[in-house]
Amino acid sequence: MSLYKSSTKSQTKLLQKIKDSLDRLNEKIDVMIDIQRHNRSETETIPDALDVMTLLSLPDHLRKTAVTLCKLGEATAEEVAEQTKRARAVESSYLNQLVLMGYLKKERRGRKAYFYVEKEGSGEKPWEES
Repeated sequence: MSLYKSSTKSQTKLLQKIKDSLDRLNEKIDVMIDIQRHNRSETETIPDALDVMTLLSLPDHLRKTAVTLCKLGEATAEEVAEQTKRARAVESSYLNQLVLMGYLKKERRGRKAYFYVEKEGSGEKPWEES
């Protein structure tokens, strides 16, 4: 009887691990779908530096920050934090990590730091017109 219970518990744990893995995979697929929808309507919005494969290779917390910044174009940590519902200090840390990784650019204007994704190869900022 106890062998049956331990077998059932291990199967339950295994099934829970599988479910968690599938949930994470579904979240990543949802991100891909959102990005593709966004790319169809605005082909220049997400530069090559942050293509789908790059975004999927990022940890979930950095991916959420990167996708939010791509949607905003350029923003401060406070503006990103408003969208992600996380603390400004947390977003500031994540944005600076993405800058160090080379995916984002950072520009100071007065006391504020603005983050953006540079258009690939052009040196243009997203808010500057071609």
